[in-house]
Amino acid sequence: MRLSELKNAGRTPTLPMSIALADAAGSAELQLLSLLRVLPGQRYVGAGIWRGRPVLAKLLVGHKAPRHFQRELAGVQLLAGQGLATPLLLADGLVEGEGGWLLFEFLDQAQSLSDAWKTVEDLPPLADEQTTVLGDALAVVGQMHAKGLWQEDLHLDNLLRQNGKLYLIDGAGIRVEQAGKPLSRQKVLENLGVFFAQLPRSLEPFTEELLVYYLLSNGEHALPVQALQKQIDKVSHWRLGDYLIKAGRDCSLFSVTDGPFGLRAIRREEEAAMLAVLDTADALIDSGHLYKTGGAASVAKTQVEGRPLVIKRYNIKHFAHWLKRFWRPSRAWHSWREGNRLMFLGIATPKPLALLERRLFWLRRQAYLVTEYLPGPDIIERFAPYVAAGDAPQSELLALDRLFAQLIRERISHGDLKGHNVFWHQDRWALIDLDAMCQHSSARTFAAAFSRDRARFMRNWPADSALHQLLEQRLPKA
Repeated sequence: MRLSELKNAGRTPTLPMSIALADAAGSAELQLLSLLRVLPGQRYVGAGIWRGRPVLAKLLVGHKAPRHFQRELAGVQLLAGQGLATPLLLADGLVEGEGGWLLFEFLDQAQSLSDAWKTVEDLPPLADEQTTVLGDALAVVGQMHAKGLWQEDLHLDNLLRQNGKLYLIDGAGIRVEQAGKPLSRQKVLENLGVFFAQLPRSLEPFTEELLVYYLLSNGEHALPVQALQKQIDKVSHWRLGDYLIKAGRDCSLFSVTDGPFGLRAIRREEEAAMLAVLDTADALIDSGHLYKTGGAASVAKTQVEGRPLVIKRYNIKHFAHWLKRFWRPSRAWHSWREGNRLMFLGIATPKPLALLERRLFWLRRQAYLVTEYLPGPDIIERFAPYVAAGDAPQSELLALDRLFAQLIRERISHGDLKGHNVFWHQDRWALIDLDAMCQHSSARTFAAAFSRDRARFMRNWPADSALHQLLEQRLPKA
C-alpha cells in the first residue's frame, strides 16, 4: 500500500498492512501490525516492524500532513536536544502528495502513566500509590520546564514508564519559549493548570502538597497556589465544554450520526453492542422489567447478553405534546449530555451508553437513552431503618455531604431531587433521572434552584422524624 492510500482507510483499516516508505538507506516496507490511535484521514499511530525491528510508527496523511510532520519532528528534536528522555527517532520522511512518517524505537513493556493511574484512582485521595504516579509525572514536567519547554497537551498519556524510567512522547505538542533556559512563571502556571485540571476534584485540596514534587525538579519560580488554582479553574471550564461538544459529534470518544431522520450517539467502545440495543429498543422495553410506562416516558430494566441495562423511551403522548417537543432538543439528548457532564466532573451517575433521537425531516419524535444499571437501593430504602432514631451510618452521611458539596461547587441543580433519584452504589450516592438537571452560570439562579432541590430532598422524610432533623442540620443551604 502507498502511504497516501491511508487517507481513505477510515477509522478501522484492515491489519496487518504493508506500507512502502523510503529513507536515506533506500526503500523499505513498514509492516503495520496494530493501531493505537487514529484520526481518520489524517493520523495513524501504531506498532509495526521496519527493517526487522519493532517500531512505533506515526503516519501522517491528507493535506495537513506537512504541517503535522514538521510539528512532530520539531518537538522530538527539541526534547532530544535538551537531553530529555524521549523514544529514539529511527527514521522520518515527507513526500509531497504522499504524506509523512516518523518511526520511533518501540518501548517494549512500557506503560503510560494514564494506565498506571487507572489502577490506583479509586484509592482514597492521595494514597501512597497515587502520590507515586503523580509525583513522578510532576518531576518530569519540572525537568521539561527547566529546559524552557512545555507540552501543550499535557496529560498522563504522554508520559511512558519503562523499567522505572519515564519518557516524554508526542512531539507535536512540544513548545519552546527559550531553549535551555527555565520557562517563565506565567507559562509554568498555565501548563501546570492543564496538568492539575485533569485530576479528580477530590485531589484539589492536595494541590500544594503535590506541587512539592514539581519544585524539586524546577524551583525557579515561586508558584502561589491561588494563582495556580485560577489557571486550573480556567482549564477545567474549557475541558468540560470541549468534552460536551465531543459527546455530540463523531470523534475518538463517541460514534455520532446526525441527520434529518435521526440522531444517534454511542460511546465509541460500546458501539458494536449498542447498535443492536437501539435497533430493538422497543422490544427490549416491552419484554423488560418496567419501572414506568405510559405518559411522557417508559423506563425498563433489560438484559442484553447477560448485561443489565436501563432503557428510557421518551414518548410523544399526543399531537399537542408533539407540537411542544418537535422543535427543541429531546429530553433524551439533555439527559445524555448531563450524564456525561456528571461523569466528567466525577459525580456518580449511571454511565450513559447510547442515545437515539428519531426524526422526520429534522422534526423530533420519540427518543431513547440507554444507561448502565445501578443495582443499589435508593436513599429512601437505604435510610428506612433510621428514620425514627436518625442513626444513619456515618459513612453514608459523609457521602451525602460530599454529594451536596460537589453540586454546590459545580453549581448543579438536579430539578427533581426526590429520594427515588438518589441511589447508593459503590460507597457513593449516585444521581439518576437527569431530565431537568442544569449547571448554572449565575450564582443567583443556582441558589434559587438549589434551595428547591434541597426542599424537595427533605420532603422524603416526615418533618418531625429524627432523620429529617439530622439531615436538616447537616446539609448545606445555598
